[in-house]
Amino acid sequence: MVSTLNFEITQRPDFSMLKVALESGQQVFAEPSAMASMSPNLTLKAGLKGGALKSLGRMFGGESMIVNTFTADKGPGEVVFAPGHIGDTQHYRLTGGSLMLQRGAYMANSAGIEVTGKWQGAKGFFSGEGLVLLKASGTGDLFFNSYGAILEIDVTDDYVVDTGYIVAFEDTLQYRVRTLPGLRGGGFKRLFFSGEGLVCQFSGQGKVWVQTRYVSPFLSWVNPFRLTKNN
Repeated sequence: MVSTLNFEITQRPDFSMLKVALESGQQVFAEPSAMASMSPNLTLKAGLKGGALKSLGRMFGGESMIVNTFTADKGPGEVVFAPGHIGDTQHYRLTGGSLMLQRGAYMANSAGIEVTGKWQGAKGFFSGEGLVLLKASGTGDLFFNSYGAILEIDVTDDYVVDTGYIVAFEDTLQYRVRTLPGLRGGGFKRLFFSGEGLVCQFSGQGKVWVQTRYVSPFLSWVNPFRLTKNN
């Protein structure tokens, strides 16, 4: 079965949509509710993929245990996917390595790729973004999405990213979570009043994808404008 997908990403970067043209017998896997439209000759099946443990790993990584499988078993067809939030969609071709995804970033993949959770230990606990990352491994096409546009950065030595802006990174990079140097020694008061939180310091060589927006600052900005009920 062909593992390379024929696809097109449109409406970038704010309202991206992914269109996949499946050849006869080809499959694509996606998170639930991502499908916007599809050819009537495609077959959709929902279920666990990779067994119960790997499905639980995806759940702890911020995704559903259920994966939808679209199969062109009645001839060629197309399926269109849309992210659950405003933002961009990125394609990455895996060739035997692994890509780490932040919570909620997974969208779809071709055959030949396995997506499961990876325990981060203390690094995940202190990052504030979740104890489990998603890990995509194998050979095939992977699609992930962001909140806002996506900036691709080539890391050749060291690079620092706020934990809330990380979308994905290659497993060739090492990382550790820490505070910014200027905030050390000032206790919680300096940390909170600075407006900055914990950051992830990457080292080595590889790519990291950063989103241009972060949901928590957006919610803080919106909060004063909320309608409240008068008592």
